[in-house]
Amino acid sequence: MEALKQGTDALFILLGAIMVLAMHAGFAFLELGTVRKKNQVNALVKILVDFSVSTVVYFVVGYSVAYGTHFFVSAESLAQQNGYALVKFFFLLTFAAAIPAIVSGGIAERAKFWPQLMATAVIVGFVYPFFEGIAWNQHFGVQAWIKGLTGEEFHDFAGSIVVHAMGGWIALPAVILLGSRANRYRKDGAISAHPPSNIPFLALGAWVLVVGWFGFNVMSAQTVDKLSGLVAVNSLMAMVGGTLAALVLGKNDPGFVHNGPLAGLVAVCAGSDLMHPLGALVVGAVAGAIFVVMFTLTQNRWKIDDVLGVWPLHGLCGTWGGLAAGIFGSKALGGLGGVSFSAQLIGSTLGVAWALVGGLVVYGILKSTVGLRLTQEEEFDGADLSIHKISATPDREVSW
Repeated sequence: MEALKQGTDALFILLGAIMVLAMHAGFAFLELGTVRKKNQVNALVKILVDFSVSTVVYFVVGYSVAYGTHFFVSAESLAQQNGYALVKFFFLLTFAAAIPAIVSGGIAERAKFWPQLMATAVIVGFVYPFFEGIAWNQHFGVQAWIKGLTGEEFHDFAGSIVVHAMGGWIALPAVILLGSRANRYRKDGAISAHPPSNIPFLALGAWVLVVGWFGFNVMSAQTVDKLSGLVAVNSLMAMVGGTLAALVLGKNDPGFVHNGPLAGLVAVCAGSDLMHPLGALVVGAVAGAIFVVMFTLTQNRWKIDDVLGVWPLHGLCGTWGGLAAGIFGSKALGGLGGVSFSAQLIGSTLGVAWALVGGLVVYGILKSTVGLRLTQEEEFDGADLSIHKISATPDREVSW
């Protein structure tokens, strides 16, 4: 029976890893559909290469920073318990690799290729796993300190703060340091619309992310005996809540409609194992509203050219999710309890602060050394031709 359980747990978390791996295709197509046509190839290449760099760095350094274990032992040792330790690494890697995928959407269309890969290595190797170890592995006694102050530990079941807020708040200084796309905000005060190049691909990316998210949330249990259908239904309710709120506030705009479910899912991650489904519906709806309102403000009033709106979507909705777990996870609002709003506030604030500092330091150093931005001519031609020497739909095919 023990051998059967080990095999089942390994398969369970492996399926979760595969589902979250598929989400990276969602990131790719969401970005591809949102950017202009001359930057579509770059969107696809960035996500795949960022994931590859993340895998190597997290295997060699990041996982050890977060969990204090490494894989520099014999294959015989790694194969014990059906290789569960390895597939757990695979699963958690897909979370870590989501950070550069999130940042990629914010800095799209004008960022250099190799400096972003350097940033990915530092973020996934140290910045992200440092806080991951604090939130999910009791590092430095921070969780014990929070529990001593509030009576409960900081709770983040599937990463509203650890993954999404971290990615969104790292992206914010990167976007600001990089500057807006050429001709986005004109000197006469006019704003040049840079509309999405392909709504069907944008929608495809959103749908792939939505489906994979059920692996992201449900499989965060990590073993079969901790599996909870409550997590699945709460994720569903938050998803539809975000969609409907974005539909109404976004006035039928398809970009908002397809980002609404993502906003809801970002927000529900932290407390998906605690909330009542009706609470999750409210959390998702609030997140959908946050995204529409804050995306509009950042783009039009504050003139922060965050191409995919990753700071509102992941940074702000993730922060809301961390706080919402302390509200709707309470027994007073139909939740399971065992969570404190004060603990959620402290933990969320620590995560946001660390992400801001990390993003500012990493991208600030890169800007002052190797530079972050394509030249004016390269940006005009587009990242596809400037970096990859081919467009998404070449005008001429070679004939033999």
